[in-house]
Amino acid sequence: MKLKTLTTAILLSLPTAGAFAAALDRSGQSISAFLQPDNYFEAGISILDPDVSGTTRTAEKTDDMAGDYYFPTAALKIQATDQISVGLLYDQPFGADAEYTKTAAFTNTTGNTAVDVDTQNLSLILGFQPTENWNLYGGAVYQTVKGNVALRGAAYSVLGGVSALGYKGYDANIKETDGYGWLAGVAYQIPDIALKASLTYRSEIDHDVKIKESVLSPTQMGLANAALAGAFNQLNPNGYTDVESTITTPQSVNLDLQSGIMADTVAFANLRWVNWKDFSIRPNNFGQFSKAATAASGAKGFDLVAYEDDQISATVGVGRKFNELWAGNVSLGWDSGAGDPVTTLGPTEGYWNVGLGLQYSPTPATFIAGGVKYFWLGDAKAQSGAQFGTDAYVAEFEDNDAWAYGLKIGYKF
Repeated sequence: MKLKTLTTAILLSLPTAGAFAAALDRSGQSISAFLQPDNYFEAGISILDPDVSGTTRTAEKTDDMAGDYYFPTAALKIQATDQISVGLLYDQPFGADAEYTKTAAFTNTTGNTAVDVDTQNLSLILGFQPTENWNLYGGAVYQTVKGNVALRGAAYSVLGGVSALGYKGYDANIKETDGYGWLAGVAYQIPDIALKASLTYRSEIDHDVKIKESVLSPTQMGLANAALAGAFNQLNPNGYTDVESTITTPQSVNLDLQSGIMADTVAFANLRWVNWKDFSIRPNNFGQFSKAATAASGAKGFDLVAYEDDQISATVGVGRKFNELWAGNVSLGWDSGAGDPVTTLGPTEGYWNVGLGLQYSPTPATFIAGGVKYFWLGDAKAQSGAQFGTDAYVAEFEDNDAWAYGLKIGYKF
């Protein structure tokens, strides 16, 4: 069977994998480039065009609140010796891009509810191959994170529904900061039958961030509630707060499988777990205010963003080499989501998708691959932070979808 040369042809024609997943997950954090034979380089870009709209509890229709976005990836792998390999991988693993307009629940005269979160990852990996079949690898991960959040409208009145207090909005600007983590994994392969399996763990990464927080026009705060007024007065609208907040991006595990099933044909699968259940964002002053806002009920405040469940996603597919120039694949994907109800800043619960990929190799050492995926996004109820852990919600989002497109080039040397 002509399977040995097909090992890279299939996995490399999936540039849109992981483009729209639960919570803040984006890239899928694949290390397939590091597991390619010999020396190897690739660069790619994925573009997502989602359409997400819903209906508020007051029967208002929201417009499409999900922003289009793109993220690049790149990887360089060097086989330094017969038993030692080194890799450098770049991706943007987590992010968010959304804005509500024209809906009283999420807008007011001062602006719109919106979120923009960006991360960047640089992974330096060292691999040891004691035999042709085994690869033990690990390395350091450098990560940056930054973002902006704006909450507006009746859904966030005093961050939880007390509109009589005259609350007009909350802004948080997360100054770009960095953190360090690690990864480790093991891979097994039988090249002659295109069999390859890998298991990769990535650690959580702590970011000690300074967040500029401000509350707009708390006009009646002092009259209505002295405790809340005190919390508001601690907010610093003129600069980054002196007290740092901690944001911890989640740990994850990826399992990748591939095997030849007939001449020039392979089956592949990916399973990914991300620990979103333990993830939350609670800026320092936001947390102080939320404690004061919920003190009467005995609660201990609430998070700006949090999730109820971990994410599990899976992709299965079949790829085929048509001739020396062309190869293609079809795939089916599923994502569990990270709970329902879910945050208003990302109101979908998982997805199903189908994908097509096509790869052209003008020379044995080079290729260009493209792919497209269609996503059926899961229905979800959206809730504010003050409602987290309850069945309460402010809007419901149904029958939404997304398209993803990807392009990748590669060079084997």
